[in-house]
Amino acid sequence: MASLLRLQALAPALNVHRSRCFLSPFHLASVATAPLARRLSTAASTNSPEPPAPDSDLESGLYLVATPIGNLEDITLRALRVLKCATVILSEDTRHSGKLLQHYNIKTPLLSFHKFNEREREPSILRRLHEGEAVALISDAGTPGISDPGMELARLCAAEKIPVVPIPGPSAAIAALSASGLPSNEFTFVGFLPKHGRSRRDRLEISAREAATQIFYVPPHGIHQFLVDAASSFGDSRSCVIAREITKLHEEFWRGTLGEANEAFATRQPKGEITVLIEGQLISVDETPSEDFLEHELRELMTKGHTLSAAVKLVTEATSAKKKDVYALALRLFGK
Repeated sequence: MASLLRLQALAPALNVHRSRCFLSPFHLASVATAPLARRLSTAASTNSPEPPAPDSDLESGLYLVATPIGNLEDITLRALRVLKCATVILSEDTRHSGKLLQHYNIKTPLLSFHKFNEREREPSILRRLHEGEAVALISDAGTPGISDPGMELARLCAAEKIPVVPIPGPSAAIAALSASGLPSNEFTFVGFLPKHGRSRRDRLEISAREAATQIFYVPPHGIHQFLVDAASSFGDSRSCVIAREITKLHEEFWRGTLGEANEAFATRQPKGEITVLIEGQLISVDETPSEDFLEHELRELMTKGHTLSAAVKLVTEATSAKKKDVYALALRLFGK
C-alpha cells in the first residue's frame, strides 16, 4: 500500500517528463479508424510491432520526416515520435502542416521553410543545429528534398558534419511506380520539368532515349501540354501511366499510350498534382548501336533545332556509343 501511495505521489512529475515526446498508445488508438484498430489489435496478439522509443529527447541533427500524401493513416510511429520530440519543425506551409500536427496532438513549434526563404533561413538553422537542437523538416506531403525544399539544407548539414537522419515514409513517385505495372527494376525520377520550352524539350529528349522507366511530376493545369511535348519526344506508341490523387478518395491510375493519353486528357481538367510514368526505350545497351541508328538519331535531333554539340551529347548519353565516334559521325554528316 505504501509503495502504491509513493507511485501516486510521483505520477504528476512522471507525466510532466513523459509529455515532452512520449506518444501514448491510447492516443494512437484514438486516432485510428475502427477497422485499422481491429487489425492492429489482432497483429499485437501474435507479433507485436516495436513500440515507440521511451521518453527520451532526440539526438541533435536534421531529421527529414516523410508525411502522408493524402491519407493521414500513412504516417509512421517513428515519424510521430520525431515530430513530437524535435525542438522545432521546419514546414513548407505552416497552415497545411498544422492540420497534421493538430490531428496527432503534436505541440512542437513550426517554422516556415520554403523555396522563397530557405536561403535566408539556412544560417540560423545551422546555428541551432550546432548548438545541439533536433530539427525536423517536413514538406506539404511526401518525402522532403524530393522535388521539395530540403536538398540544399541536407547538403550543408552533411558538409558541416551535422547528422542528417531520414525518417522514411510516403513518396508519390514510389507509390505510383509500385502500382503502375511498368518495369520498376530500373527507373529515373525526373520530377518537375523546367518551365522554359527549350530546356523542357532537351530534358524530354534525354528521357526518351533511356531504357529505364521515367517518372515525372506534373501540375494539373500543365498535363495537356506535357503530354503533347512527351508524345513529340517519346512517340505516340510509348506506354504511360498517369496517377493522380494517390491514397485519396478519388485515386486514379490511367493506363495507355501517350497518343491515347493526349486524346483522353485533351479536355479534362484533373485536380491535384499528377505523377506520370513513361516506359523506357526498348534498346539493347549491351551492343554498340549501328551507324545507321546513330545517324537517324542525330538527324532527328538536328531537325528539331539542336546544335551539333547538343545532339552529340544527347545521343552519347542515351546509347553505349563513344562520344568521339558520335562526334566524328556528326562532323561527317553536318560539318562544323
